[in-house]
Amino acid sequence: MPTITRAVTAMLCLYVCLPLLVANAQGDQQSAKFNDSKRLPNFVIIFCDDMGYADIGPFGAEGYETPHLDRMASEGIKFTDFYVGRSFCSPSRAALMTGCIPTRVGVGGNFGPKSTTGLNPEEMTIAEVLKQKDYATACFGKWHLGHQPKFLPPNQGFDEYFGIPYSNDMWPYHPGVRHLPMEQRIKRWPHLPLYEGLKVINPQVMPEDQVHLTTRLFERAVKFIDEHSEEPFFVYLPSPQPHVPLFVSDKYKDKTERGLFGDVISEIDWGVGQIVGALKKNGIDENTCVVFTSDNGPWLSYGDHAGSAKPLREGKGTNFEGGFRVPCVMRWPGRISAGKTSGEIAGTIDLLPTFARLADAPLPSKTIDGKDIADLMFDKVGAKTPHDVFYHYDGGNRLMALRSGKWKLMFAHSYNSPLPGEGGIPGKGQRKNLELSLFDLESDIGETTNVADQHPEVAERLQRYAEQMRGDLGQGQEVGPGRRPIGRSEQ
Repeated sequence: MPTITRAVTAMLCLYVCLPLLVANAQGDQQSAKFNDSKRLPNFVIIFCDDMGYADIGPFGAEGYETPHLDRMASEGIKFTDFYVGRSFCSPSRAALMTGCIPTRVGVGGNFGPKSTTGLNPEEMTIAEVLKQKDYATACFGKWHLGHQPKFLPPNQGFDEYFGIPYSNDMWPYHPGVRHLPMEQRIKRWPHLPLYEGLKVINPQVMPEDQVHLTTRLFERAVKFIDEHSEEPFFVYLPSPQPHVPLFVSDKYKDKTERGLFGDVISEIDWGVGQIVGALKKNGIDENTCVVFTSDNGPWLSYGDHAGSAKPLREGKGTNFEGGFRVPCVMRWPGRISAGKTSGEIAGTIDLLPTFARLADAPLPSKTIDGKDIADLMFDKVGAKTPHDVFYHYDGGNRLMALRSGKWKLMFAHSYNSPLPGEGGIPGKGQRKNLELSLFDLESDIGETTNVADQHPEVAERLQRYAEQMRGDLGQGQEVGPGRRPIGRSEQ
């Protein structure tokens, strides 16, 4: 072929093929940007308040639908044996943030507006672990780990914070005190503030403000995702709902058969859809792990304003499964296989070490109790729970129960079994006593039959585990060498 002909042919080929090559290269770069294994993953935790085991569609909710959570479960994994650190708000949040049994970090009970204590800033939170790898971090919602400035999210590893410092019922508009003059209400509960960072932007949150709070929190999370889609980020969204008093915006008011509670869950489900939609819109869906769970079981004394723990026994505030076992769904397209269910023991304390591994971030130098559950998340063949035993403490820092495999040992104690109230007013409780009890959760998920006499060797083995833990953390006022101090403020 003449030289001139070969040259013309080559130029024509370049003219035709170059746009395709450029387009393919740009597409490959865009794909690599969000799918390259070297790109650090994003993490989102949606942490509901007082949502029971059976309060979302994937776990059997009745009277309303949760289409976004249903889809999230169908595209990800459902954990059926997922536990919190304690069946109350503050200790549960301390466990999630630090990867520790709450007693280890000194958090036994709930913080309130008069507290001078909080999560010790010397503890390392999930946010601080991820900041080691230059993550952008944000908290939108209910913090409840101390409201003094040194304890708030901006001083615990979060770049942004928008929300309330403690529970939404710690205010003078709770249905239980509305019959009192405002002067008397304020003596019990001061006005509830709304924070932006360390600044109070609304010192007196009113009922009409809470109506829009769920929407505002999810919208802030979406905005943060939009703004930080080019870098690794961690979004923590501790929703104040469905903790009483219940509030819902007009878009979901009176929409479900279940009433106000169902309306509230429907709006939370809408928020989940907004989060997933933002991830897809920004092209980072396949590089983001989303975790949806709750801080403890339902507050059953509120009756029609509370959720359900079926088929579990009791709810919030108890050491039964209904208090500690919560719904959990995780989604991460391309990493977590679709439509999976895990019955292995896992919990919120495991999220910190798992995220640390996935982000290649160093773990805290201090002892933590959580374990890496990435193999469970990714449904690795033969993956088993990393926990030989899982411990449950009460607000007095007493070891009350522990689970190993299918077995759960509960120590003798008295507890409050609530009678359901109505219309946002709690019912009265019945004080009951429980003897030392061993339950086979595999055949008796409702903890109805004590089999300690039939399996004394199992009870003895779990008792030995308990003694070892008491030697580490102590019991009640007796402080063990592994228990660290709570944070204290001069204010």
